[in-house]
Amino acid sequence: MPPDEGFPPREETAMTPAPIPTGDARHATAADQLHPAGAGGDELPVGTVDVVVIGGGAAGLNGALMLARSRRSVVVIDAGSPRNAPAQGIHGLLGNEGTPPGEYLERGRGELRQYGGVIVTGEVSTARATEPAAGGDLRFRVDLADGRGLTARRLLIASGARDELPEVPGLAAHWGRGVVHCPYCHGWEVRDQPIGVIATRPASLHQALMFRQLSDDVVVFAAGVEIDEEARERCAARGIRILEEPIEEILDGPEGTIAGVRLAGGEVVARTTLAVATVMSPRTEGLEGLGLRLEDVGGGMGQKIVSGFAGAAEVPGVWIAGNAADPSAQVGASAAGGALAGGHINGMLVMADAESAVAAQREAAVV
Repeated sequence: MPPDEGFPPREETAMTPAPIPTGDARHATAADQLHPAGAGGDELPVGTVDVVVIGGGAAGLNGALMLARSRRSVVVIDAGSPRNAPAQGIHGLLGNEGTPPGEYLERGRGELRQYGGVIVTGEVSTARATEPAAGGDLRFRVDLADGRGLTARRLLIASGARDELPEVPGLAAHWGRGVVHCPYCHGWEVRDQPIGVIATRPASLHQALMFRQLSDDVVVFAAGVEIDEEARERCAARGIRILEEPIEEILDGPEGTIAGVRLAGGEVVARTTLAVATVMSPRTEGLEGLGLRLEDVGGGMGQKIVSGFAGAAEVPGVWIAGNAADPSAQVGASAAGGALAGGHINGMLVMADAESAVAAQREAAVV
């Protein structure tokens, strides 16, 4: 069955753009009135939409915002599990320094809905290309785990990444608080504290040097990691101790803090902050049917989805943005990547619409 069969024509879909706000006014759209931000999501529209965005983080929302402001019908599928959810605040993003991640996303959802964007709460079970429309325009089918589904002309994958921690007893419980990974995201907040770096690969020694910029008390736990003489010399020169005995467990302190690290021999090394380089992988559950290709990031950091300029994937009609395309991107870079992808998608749709109009005009002239 053609993908558009049973759906109204595009210009008659339920996703007509909302009135654009003027000045400083904030006008509620029909979506806001139906489902206020954070109240469980909007209703899934009927018909073929221009773009489905899979992922409701900074990249997905900003890509959707660019599209909605271009009067594109856009639906964001948000599973509600952002990567930075455990963090207390966003850092290094001008104008949003210290903003709690949930508050930042809530504002973003409200801004998108001002322009008619729809945000649906759910998890994608399958996403796949289907037969193109009669004129050759691409079509994709996205189905949700709860049985709902819709058809889109283009897809933006902003599903984020997953961090894999080393299997150290007690470590995962402190992730995003006492256990951090990025000196730019968390460094200022842990300055002058006794910091332990749990080495997972040789590059962890560089991570230790980064945190040494923030504290003069840095210890590296490097059991099983090969360390060359140059790295040892640098650490010694900066007063960084390297301990190569295996870790037995992370010790809890009062009120959810970290008290220290117990080594296999029984020694306890007092630490209040632990830094660890995770292995990162894109969230691709439900996306297997698209045939996206993964590649190694390098340095043992993990994998990402292969993409090119503006996030264009190897699969026609699909774009990648945010941590799925660059696992190391912070919030600002992810949002920027989403905006670039959204603009590029709109440009491609503009050309597709123009080609369709030319074909219709020629057909009418023949008749």
